[in-house]
Amino acid sequence: MVRTSLAVTAALVAAAGPTLAQPAPAGPAGCDTPESHQLDFWVGKWEVHPNGADKIVAHSLIEKKYSGCAVRENWMPLGKELTGGGGSLSSYDPQSRHWRQTWVDSSGTRADFEGGFANGVMSITGTWPGFAGPGKDALVRMNYQKQPDGQVRQWGEASSDEGKSWKPAFDLLYRHVQAFPKF
Repeated sequence: MVRTSLAVTAALVAAAGPTLAQPAPAGPAGCDTPESHQLDFWVGKWEVHPNGADKIVAHSLIEKKYSGCAVRENWMPLGKELTGGGGSLSSYDPQSRHWRQTWVDSSGTRADFEGGFANGVMSITGTWPGFAGPGKDALVRMNYQKQPDGQVRQWGEASSDEGKSWKPAFDLLYRHVQAFPKF
């Protein structure tokens, strides 16, 4: 009986041909799809200014990491009004066909965003705890766009009525720098 089962199994495997014996083809090393490169314009060393102003409010180091599968941000604010710091990790999720970002800062805030790239703009939306004040969460939509001069504009809108209406929240320009100044 065992010999018959083995013979039947061997016959079925042989009849199936080489498709059962071959492993599934491997995907590209790392993440090298057009979608995984949609946020590459943000990669670099930056000084960050409010749009239309020369005052530097932060330095930001944006790196492509993990075999090209993620974009990591290290946000380093300057001045007394912007204490602490934080960072984000962004990646394209091929299963959902969306970009996802998780932000964590020195106050312990964590915010998760999801969105995509269209018409030259990366737009992601998520609930940001305490964004509208202590205990007041807001839906925040952040947009990133490469400017013709190589700068990157990041602007945000916030909604406290679950996206029925939106108000401008911030508008920043990222300007390339070779190195961060020593303080």
